[in-house]
Amino acid sequence: QVQLVESGGGSVQAGGSLNLSCAASGYAYTYYSMGWFRQAPGKEREGVACIATTGRTTYVDSVKGRFTISQDIAKNTLDLQMSSLQPGDTAMYYCAAGNIDDCRPWAFDYWGQGTQVTVSS
Repeated sequence: QVQLVESGGGSVQAGGSLNLSCAASGYAYTYYSMGWFRQAPGKEREGVACIATTGRTTYVDSVKGRFTISQDIAKNTLDLQMSSLQPGDTAMYYCAAGNIDDCRPWAFDYWGQGTQVTVSS
C-alpha cells in the first residue's frame, strides 16, 4: 500500500521561496516514477516536475529555472524547491507515484492529499 504525505506549503509573497516535501512509504521507492502536480481552482491538474526511474527530470515550461525536483531514496522523500514564486503558481500541490515515465496525471496511480501554496502579489 503506497502512502504519500506532502508538507511545506504555505503563503508567500511574489519572489519568495518554498520547499515542498513528500514522504513516501509502503513500496520500493526506486520502482516508481515520482512527480509533483498542481491544480488551481477551475483549472486542470498539471504536471509541474517529475523524476523518472532513470533519474531524468521533467519540468513544465512555466517553472523551468525556478523549481527543482529531487529525491532522497534513503529517506524515501521527494522534494520540490520553489523559488521566484509568482501569483500564477498558486495552487494545491500534489505528490504522486506511478509506474510509467510520463509526467501527466493519467500516468500516476498514487496520490497524496495535497498541500496548498498561495503566492500574493
